Amino acid sequence: MPIPPYVARMRAQIGHDLLLLPGVSAVVRDDAGRVLLARRADNGHWSVPAGIIDPGEQPADAVVREVYEETGVHVRIERLAGLATHPVVYPNGDVCEYLQVWFRCRVVGGEPRVNDDESIEVAWFDPADLPEVNDWVRLRVDTALREDAPVWHAAPGERHPALGRPDAL
Repeated sequence: MPIPPYVARMRAQIGHDLLLLPGVSAVVRDDAGRVLLARRADNGHWSVPAGIIDPGEQPADAVVREVYEETGVHVRIERLAGLATHPVVYPNGDVCEYLQVWFRCRVVGGEPRVNDDESIEVAWFDPADLPEVNDWVRLRVDTALREDAPVWHAAPGERHPALGRPDAL
């Protein structure tokens, strides 16, 4: 998996120790209401397109870029859907905590395909018939698909079960 150069420089200094990083993810829908998922190359799990915000990049620009890089699909952001921190331990032992901002997006072009080395499969799924996904993916999909819902966040003091376990983005 490609690691941004600035993260690689930090990792050279701290090894696998915890890094707090800004991240984005997208719950992308098509005109039929299906959700776009990618099967991750690092662990084989299905997830929403996600990635790290580059220095100087705005979250909205990062999510549009990440969706295209990972899936070949062009999107338009419909709304901010949620934000939370979430721990991840990668297969190589790197430990991160992401401040994750997720958006509901609509496909506006492109064809879904494996577009980089981060995914091994990309496909559309009916929200009622998703493949097996972890609680973290489910939280983002469910909150993004709610119509006219406020931006989701854990309430002060809330320990939402999807936010405490390290697992895949």
